[in-house]
Order: sequence, then C-alpha cells, then structure tokens
Amino acid sequence: MRDTRNGRATGAGAKDENSLPGVWVAYGKLLQHLRKRAGMNQQALGHAIGYSLEQVASVEQGRRPAKEAFTVAADRVLTADGVLEVLQPDVDRAKLPLFFRNFALVEAEVLSRFSYDPLLVPGLLQTEAYARAVFAGHCPPLNEEIIDQHTEARLARQKLLTRDPLAELSFIIGEEALRNPVGGPEVMHGQWRRLLEVGASRNVEVQVMPAAPGFHPGLNGPFVLVETEDLKRLGYFESQGVGHIVHDPAEVSSFGLRYGKLRSQALNGVESARLIERLAGET
Repeated sequence: MRDTRNGRATGAGAKDENSLPGVWVAYGKLLQHLRKRAGMNQQALGHAIGYSLEQVASVEQGRRPAKEAFTVAADRVLTADGVLEVLQPDVDRAKLPLFFRNFALVEAEVLSRFSYDPLLVPGLLQTEAYARAVFAGHCPPLNEEIIDQHTEARLARQKLLTRDPLAELSFIIGEEALRNPVGGPEVMHGQWRRLLEVGASRNVEVQVMPAAPGFHPGLNGPFVLVETEDLKRLGYFESQGVGHIVHDPAEVSSFGLRYGKLRSQALNGVESARLIERLAGET
C-alpha cells in the first residue's frame, strides 16, 4: 500500500487510482486514444517526442502529470490540433496542494492581484531553486515526486505575470523575507535578481516593507486581494496548509483598507529596488 496523504510514501507499489487527479486520468485516456488513432505504440510515441516508454506509459495511466514540453510535442506529433494543450493548465493546477486549487482557478483570470507576504518571497515571484527549497522544508516531509510537482505548478502559475491581457500586479514583501537565506546564499542571490527583473515590468510593482519596530496592519499575516473579470473583489489568506477565499464584501473591503495602508508605509518601487540591489551586492 501507499499512503499519499501529505505526499508521503509509506510503502511500495503504485498509487491508488482513487488518489489520482481526475484530469490526469482523463488526459492519459485522451493521449492513448490519439496515439492509437495515429497507429503508434507507446515506444514509438516516446521516441518521436523525446521521452521514454515508461514516461509515456505513466502519463497514459494518469500516474504522472504531463509537463508542458511533453504536451506540446505530443500534440504536434499526433496532429491533435491543440486538444492536449488546452488541458495543460488543468493538469498543472492539479499538481498544486489541494487547499490552494480553488483560488488558483480564480487567480489565473484576475484583472488585478495585490498581495502582502511578510516571511517568504511570494510564489508568483519565486525562482525554481527558491520554490524547491520551500517545498523541501515542508513538515511533514514531502517525497521528491510531490516536491517536483508542486514546484512545476508554482512556476506554471507565473504565466499570470506576462499573460495577454496584462494583469495589474502589486507585491509587498517583508524585508525579513528578503534577508532570510532560504536555500542558501546562491539561491537567494538568484532570487533577488529575479525580483529586480520582474519589478521592472510595466504591470508589476514590487515594494519592500522595512523591518521596523511597532505595529502595522501586515502583522496579522499574509493576504491577497484580487479583482475578477466580472469586477468582483475577493480576498484570500492561508496559514499552516489551510487556505480560505473571502467573499463577504465587508471583509474584502477591510483587506483593501489594510493593503492601502501597507502600500503607503512600504518603500516605494525605486527605494525597494535599491534595497534589493544592496542585498544582492553584499553576496
């Protein structure tokens, strides 16, 4: 038996089919149908797209999610006219922790997204190395397969930074998050450079909340405020692996007031970039 709760393997053997995300199983069945229609066996398809027989078989059985490169290549070789590619966002979303998936659906389509993160660099701005270090530090420990999947899904979410039409994005990050060497000095140096790069985008603002004594609204914890395509505002917060979407207009309004105050108390974009540059220059 294999216990897949929290991503921990407690025994040998294949995953229980009941634990597999439905979209992975559906994708696998569609891939198998398209492959057979093209008159190819698994080995031939794998050779044509640069993957092993075992990898193709795992994807067809829904045991392994397809990566974007796999999907693009398979769609082309099987002349699928985009039917596999249209499923890729859902395949990626199912790699996310269960508690976050509903908000990820909302996040992908927002007009604007404002967030405050006091202790970690926000997921949408994390480098692959930083994200992997965060997941590797999870307690209880995650197995390597789950770490890989969560990291891939986090990076896939970052399409929001550059999608068309552009979303208006604001990130306020606690100075403590920037000084905490998650993953070690080399990982942090790459992360600081990533923040400077993304912060230069015309639709992205990165501000740093200085470490200072006294109370400010952000000390209650991280939160996100979004505006959806139908002009509705929603809030989101999470703690200890539990996430909650806030719908109540009064509560969402409070989120907006807090964010406005945080924005006024944080360093502006230019000052924030200078601080990050100083941190990068110290390593």
